[in-house]
Amino acid sequence: MRFTGTESYVATQDLTTAVNAAIVLERPLLVKGEPGTGKTVLAEEIARGLGAPLLTWNVKSTTKAQQGLYEYDAVSRLRDSQLGDPRVSEISNYIRRGKLWDAFTAPERPVLLIDEIDKADIEFPNDLLTELDRMEFHVYETGQTVRAARRPIVIITSNNEKELPDAFLRRCFFHYIKFPDAETLQRIVEVHYPGIKHRLMEEALRVFLEVREAPGLKKKPSTSELLDWLKLLVSEDIGPEELRERDPRRLIPPLHGALLKNEQDVSLFEKLAFMMRREGRGG
Repeated sequence: MRFTGTESYVATQDLTTAVNAAIVLERPLLVKGEPGTGKTVLAEEIARGLGAPLLTWNVKSTTKAQQGLYEYDAVSRLRDSQLGDPRVSEISNYIRRGKLWDAFTAPERPVLLIDEIDKADIEFPNDLLTELDRMEFHVYETGQTVRAARRPIVIITSNNEKELPDAFLRRCFFHYIKFPDAETLQRIVEVHYPGIKHRLMEEALRVFLEVREAPGLKKKPSTSELLDWLKLLVSEDIGPEELRERDPRRLIPPLHGALLKNEQDVSLFEKLAFMMRREGRGG
C-alpha cells in the first residue's frame, strides 16, 4: 500500500515519502503548512489514491477528545424513561459513536482525517495519546472494549495556532508542506485548468508571486486563492496584457479580492501605487 499522488493532486516527492513512511510505521502523519496549501485535501487524495474510505473529524475550539470515541446521551435516556419508552432498558441506544470508533471498526482500512487539531484545547492531543497508541478504548457505560481490527491511516493537520505537546509529537511522523515553487504552482494550475492559455498562466503566476513577496503583507495569498483568482480571470476574459500593465494606477491586480483578504493589505498596495505615481511625476 503506497501513495504516489493522484491525477487531481500534485504531490511532491518529499510529501509522498512522508505519507508512505507514516503508513509503514503505522503512526499518525502530522501535516503543517500555510493555510490553503492542501493539507486537508491531502487526506482526501490519499483515500482516493489507495482506494480507501475516508472519515473526517473536523476539530473546533469546543471539541473534546471524548467526542472522537463516543458520547453517552444521559439526558435523552432520562427523558425517555419519564415517557416510558422501552428503549431505556438498553443503554447502547444512547451511545453515539465517534469518528475514532467508526475508524476502528470499519470493514476496510480507512483514512482518518483529524482536521485542524490546533483549534482545540491544549489538552486535546494528550487526551488522544493512549487511544492512538493502543488503537483501543473502553466504553464504561456498556463495559465493552472497542479495538481496531486494523490500524487506520491517520492524517492530522495543524495551522500552528497552538504548540502541540512533545509527548504527542513523539508519536507522529511530521511533514511541513512548503509553499510550492513556481514550477510546482504551474503543475497545480495545469491539473485544475488543463485548457488555460500558457501566456495567461505565466503572467498570473508572476503577479501572484509578486503579491506574495510584497513587504509588509499581513496575509500572503495561498494556492487555493491563486486557483480562485485564475477562475475569475478566465471567467471575466482578462488577458495577459492587462496583467502585464505597468501603470501605477493599476498596481493592484484585477479582481484582487480573491488574493487580498483584509483592508490593511489592500491599503498597502494603494500606498505603493501612490508612491509610484508621485515618483513618476517627480521624474
